[in-house]
Amino acid sequence: MQPDASLANPDAIIEHLVTDSRRLVFPATSLFFAIKSRQRDGHNYVGEVYERGIRNFIVHKDFKSDAFQDANFIFVDNSLVALQNTAAYHRRQFNYPVIGITGSNGKTIVKEWLNQLLSADYTIVRSPRSYNSQIGVPLSVWQMQANHNLAIFEAGISLPGEMEKLQQIIQPTIGVLTNIGEAHSENFINQSQKSSEKVKLFDGVQQLCMGYDDDMATIAVGNMQHQPGQIAGWSFKNTEAELYILSIQKTQTAAEIQARYQESTIAISIPFTDDASLFNAITCWFVCLKLGIEQPTIAERMLQLQAVDMRLQLLQGINNCSVINDSYSFDTGSLGVALDFLLQQQQQPQKTVILSDIPSAKNEAPYLMVAALLQAKNMHRVIVIGEQWGMHYHLLQNKIPVTEYYHSTAAFLESFSANHFKNEAVLLKGGRVFSFEKITALLEKKVHQTILEINLNALVHNLKYYQQQLQTGVKLMAMVKAFAYGSGSVEVAKVLQFHKTDYLAVAYADEGVELRKAGISLPIMVMNIDEEAFETLVQYNLEPELFSINMLTSFMAFLQKQGLQQYPVHIKLDTGMHRLGIDENDIAALLHCLSNNAYLAVQSVFSHFASGEDAADDAFTNQQAGLFTVWCHQIETTLGYAVIKHISNSAAIFRHPGLQFNMVRLGIGLYGVDSAVENQSALQTVATLKTTVAQLRKVKAGATIGYNRRGKITKDSLIATLRIGYADGFRRHMSNGVGKVYIKGQLAPVIGMVAMDMMMVDVTHIPGIEEGEEVEIFGRHIPVQQVAAASGTIAYDILTGISQRVKRVYIEE
Repeated sequence: MQPDASLANPDAIIEHLVTDSRRLVFPATSLFFAIKSRQRDGHNYVGEVYERGIRNFIVHKDFKSDAFQDANFIFVDNSLVALQNTAAYHRRQFNYPVIGITGSNGKTIVKEWLNQLLSADYTIVRSPRSYNSQIGVPLSVWQMQANHNLAIFEAGISLPGEMEKLQQIIQPTIGVLTNIGEAHSENFINQSQKSSEKVKLFDGVQQLCMGYDDDMATIAVGNMQHQPGQIAGWSFKNTEAELYILSIQKTQTAAEIQARYQESTIAISIPFTDDASLFNAITCWFVCLKLGIEQPTIAERMLQLQAVDMRLQLLQGINNCSVINDSYSFDTGSLGVALDFLLQQQQQPQKTVILSDIPSAKNEAPYLMVAALLQAKNMHRVIVIGEQWGMHYHLLQNKIPVTEYYHSTAAFLESFSANHFKNEAVLLKGGRVFSFEKITALLEKKVHQTILEINLNALVHNLKYYQQQLQTGVKLMAMVKAFAYGSGSVEVAKVLQFHKTDYLAVAYADEGVELRKAGISLPIMVMNIDEEAFETLVQYNLEPELFSINMLTSFMAFLQKQGLQQYPVHIKLDTGMHRLGIDENDIAALLHCLSNNAYLAVQSVFSHFASGEDAADDAFTNQQAGLFTVWCHQIETTLGYAVIKHISNSAAIFRHPGLQFNMVRLGIGLYGVDSAVENQSALQTVATLKTTVAQLRKVKAGATIGYNRRGKITKDSLIATLRIGYADGFRRHMSNGVGKVYIKGQLAPVIGMVAMDMMMVDVTHIPGIEEGEEVEIFGRHIPVQQVAAASGTIAYDILTGISQRVKRVYIEE
């Protein structure tokens, strides 16, 4: 039986917890938890992190550690539980207040705003970004140190039973419940169950702060065991609430909120007017009051609240640069996340970081940590801005190859030269007061204001959602053909590689070449080849789909001529799609070619369902699967070894789980569209097409709009001209009221004919609209499927039809 521990160095010092081999920074003082999930087994990466210097491991009790004689191993039943227990023990070493936040929406905003409001009074440790999961929470709590005197952590759940574990790790003394909404409901019986699960975070809190007007939240909290005065709240409706909201007065850019608190009328103003921001601000206001912050101080700080973007933006920069804009806040935790994202940009090996002073730093220690982090991540150039960096600049010198210092953002802007930034990836990380958006404006490549915004977090969510449906051991091939369905093949492939997807597939060899040049090392299957591409395939280690006997024998002849053996290939069978593939008449010839073949190493055999998403064709789908099974058996018998077998696309992953074989191909589902519709609600929107209002024009009744006077005005109207046309991918079919766009919370119909570069919409019914207003063409509010239906086509056609002149902007929350 394996002992509980094998310790080569019992005196090892642990400062960092690591669960991801890609996020290793300080190996000598790190403890690696080999966590096993449905998709990945961390034990497979023990050898990799060992080679990179880690000598301390938490592994499953059955793990064989004999090959790592100089390392420490602790053997456990469950590595995730061990991580959580470790963090819970660490939490118990500190007695200062801990705020635990949960809810369906607003957790991260409330956390960040509380940090903004309280950082002058406390030394705060908080969750980096949205680290609120079963792994993210313990990694956040591990950051607690003796020099802090307040912690703020958020907790999110997706399954029953998870919150008890997070409560034991966070052990909050103060609870904050933002709201109970529809988000993340798919794994709960109903809203009541989800509510009951969420409020388990607050077991044992001294004070719970919440809004009383959320009926579901109020019921769930009411069912908790609690002491008198333990629960306190604010309300628009309940006059007995401790903070009773009397009125809200809005202007174009701000809102004033009046309330009654302890028999006095008090007020705050915030630089936001949307309802979500109002509710989040009131929650923060109430928490500050309960912490004893003086009302005049709160009111002053509320005026200074900054929008929380929560997103890393990857922008196309000048001189072939990539620009990562992460300048909404600066702390050492989120810096590590941003640097990991920077290192994913493999098409530019040179990495530059532009940093401001650390807003919350009160001594040299955070600067020492940042300098060590930058050195460990092998940054080529670091530019620091701010007076505090002037005192700590020596910490960077002799550690980073190139360093520059400027006492202010203005000084940097005065000396800026575009020629100093070429062929590199640049990360901007700074506090809001440093106005790094001015630097972003200089570094960003100038294009017109129509953009396709790609949410990489949504992409990862969809990837993991499909992975959760896979049978044990089933691999996943992700389709990145056609410019990754319009989303940008290189950027998408980098995310898929980071999350260790098994295979990628492209349509043509040129697409594969682009990925290889961008640093993508995953296996890549090329689905459409000809003899002209053979040399390219071999040069860039691309794996061809062989879909005919002629193509197979031609490629074998090429390999023989080149003296190459065992080249990886994929055999395409036609089981009923009748598009490409070797059919029944050629199976005997295929087996003959594969017998005793020294030139080909068959990686996979696959086919394609003709109608896997349609229940009416299930009998035909099963017929295809039957043929596929028989032919695969014949091929494996001839080869003498097993191969990967795949036939299921996105829809079939769900509809036919028994036909997953040992790999599936994930296509449009990855991008947030379920062709079978059944699971659409569980997917997140990846691509959002946006533009802006170029001009507003008052038009009298009887006038006409656009080419050929097709737009007829029957009453005095306000018409907005938008910076998008059919050359960008917005179809002419959408003219004259067929198409609609989303502006300021309302739909506006297209009027007149869509032109090449412009289109007009009727915004008469939308109050307060201004030139420069953002407009959604499709996305969260107008699903791409809806646009496709109006155009008489399918979502694939719309996504892949967005012009290359439309800038792609990549965000990571």
